[in-house]
Amino acid sequence: MKPSYIDIKDFDYLLPEDKIAKYPLEQRSLSKLLYYHQGKIGHEKFTNLPELLPEKCMLVFNNTRVIEARLNFKKVTGADIEVFLLNPAHHENATSVLEAKGESIWECMIGNKKRWKEGDVLIMKGKGSSLTARWKDRENDIVQFEYSGDQSLQEVIQGSGSLPIPPYLNRSTETIDLTRYQTIFAQLKGSVAAPTAALHFDEHMYKKLAQKGIKCEYLTLHVGAGTFKPVSTDNAIDHIMHKEYMIFSKEFIQRLVEHEGPLIAVGTTSLRSLESLYWFGVGLKKGVLQRFHIDQYFPYENESEITYQESLMIVLGWIEKNQVGFLEGTSSIYIVPGYQLKGLHGIITNFHQPQSTLLLLIAALVGEDWKRIYNEALENNYRFLSYGDSSLLLF
Repeated sequence: MKPSYIDIKDFDYLLPEDKIAKYPLEQRSLSKLLYYHQGKIGHEKFTNLPELLPEKCMLVFNNTRVIEARLNFKKVTGADIEVFLLNPAHHENATSVLEAKGESIWECMIGNKKRWKEGDVLIMKGKGSSLTARWKDRENDIVQFEYSGDQSLQEVIQGSGSLPIPPYLNRSTETIDLTRYQTIFAQLKGSVAAPTAALHFDEHMYKKLAQKGIKCEYLTLHVGAGTFKPVSTDNAIDHIMHKEYMIFSKEFIQRLVEHEGPLIAVGTTSLRSLESLYWFGVGLKKGVLQRFHIDQYFPYENESEITYQESLMIVLGWIEKNQVGFLEGTSSIYIVPGYQLKGLHGIITNFHQPQSTLLLLIAALVGEDWKRIYNEALENNYRFLSYGDSSLLLF
């Protein structure tokens, strides 16, 4: 059942500016690691993660890749217009749209919008191509892009755009961000923000995980700018959750079904994806879903007693019936206190902003202990947010 009222002020805490990590550490795996299990809190190094993980567990990562979504145009009058790519306007899969040639239409965020009038055409010259932007729907910030030459949009923005780092860093993108704001396994292009929990993993960590017999699997969720959007309603339930695109291979789902040990999400995006996958199976069983889209309130309006494996078997049956090799679609799943996890035993995650949907998710997993966890982190000088330290929360 959907909670009727959650006061967002109950999920506030004082985050001093000097606790926000403005830059990554010299090495990815050198961060601190807060360890939470059965109500107890400990302080470790991230390099000790393999020893802290349960035996025979599986880690699930998000292999999305951040694109050069920030495009800076200059009008002939001299006015600067920033066009920030969010989502393809008429297609869910950003990866395929980025590979298109000639033109594409995107939902965007516009900086200095008042200076970009209806009918104005913006042009940006790049290497081997030029990028033209014009309004498709000014009221709803829909922009049509055209690009010359034989390049895809991805190739054009790679030479003309810049990698977007989180707005709370209050600085411009620098050379170090080009590698460190991507995971080492980033693959499918489409995100405008990194799955930051996985930024701590390097090749040495992967070797240690393999030595411990810990499995690593990958799904894709293209992270949207909505991940930074604060909850602006007094009642957190009234917040409109952003929609994000997800991809699961058939083989990945099969391995989930066969796995018998604990399942641990690396990051909130992986957790939201894995829980969305369960609810798709529920929707198929109930006959209320024909395609993969999970509305933000779907879990609260469709209680189910089937197990995680049972749900995934239903999803595999749907994949077989439709003769596809992977499952793709969208989810706006909204995980808040009162939500009951269906398939997860833990999460590796960074420390999140006050009054954010991500903090609500953490509170859903550990209850009121989120306050102890965050107080401990602040008192022990943990670094917060995207480039900050990590935590392992087991439940």
